[in-house]
Amino acid sequence: MIDMRSVDKHFGDLHVLRDIDLQVPTGQVLVLLGPSGSGKSTLCRTINRLETIDSGTISIDGTQMPREGKDLARLRADVGMVFQQFNLFAHKTVLQNVMLAPMKVRGTDKATARARAHELLARVGVENQAEKYPAQLSGGQQQRVAIARSLAMGPKVMLFDEPTSALDPEMVNEVLEVMVELAGEGMTMIVVTHEMGFARRAADRVIFMADGAIVEDTTPDEFFDSPRSDRARDFLSKIHGH
Repeated sequence: MIDMRSVDKHFGDLHVLRDIDLQVPTGQVLVLLGPSGSGKSTLCRTINRLETIDSGTISIDGTQMPREGKDLARLRADVGMVFQQFNLFAHKTVLQNVMLAPMKVRGTDKATARARAHELLARVGVENQAEKYPAQLSGGQQQRVAIARSLAMGPKVMLFDEPTSALDPEMVNEVLEVMVELAGEGMTMIVVTHEMGFARRAADRVIFMADGAIVEDTTPDEFFDSPRSDRARDFLSKIHGH
């Protein structure tokens, strides 16, 4: 579903992605772990070209990501993205937020978009908030709306870039629960997160990054119980120390 080959990326002198080769099969839940600044979020954002790459190729479902233009917009519609910040339109209701992209990008008619939006809001547990504006919702509810909005496009892949890091601790689980359900339904997912419990429970595969490179690529059990690299051991000892 996702195929990254020899991907390199610099921010000025900083080499943030180093020769990344990564293949993610359909239906796999991949969690990206690593210290801050290791390149996790940048990797995530290159997959739908929110960040450009210096060299290499990225393909989604067999089609190489174009650099710009209509083809990029079309392919990007297949890749849902959920950010730290919820990025909802403040002046639109929750329902309108979820209806907007399918109508604008996919050409879905209003009645169909509305019915689908209600269905998705129910699925993430916030249908009773449909007529409210984002500012009237808690952070956890807003993030669940953001997930529904991404799903409304019928994406082939979902990218989550630290989706719970801006939330109060008691709201984290309500968002992770929705993600665990999605994972169980076979959605192809790449998740950048600090939530180790989620990584253990929902991931099929863990990639540990440091200094812009993939250091370990393994199962959750292998990674948490017997990490192979010093970098990973150091990372885990700091986490378990808390």
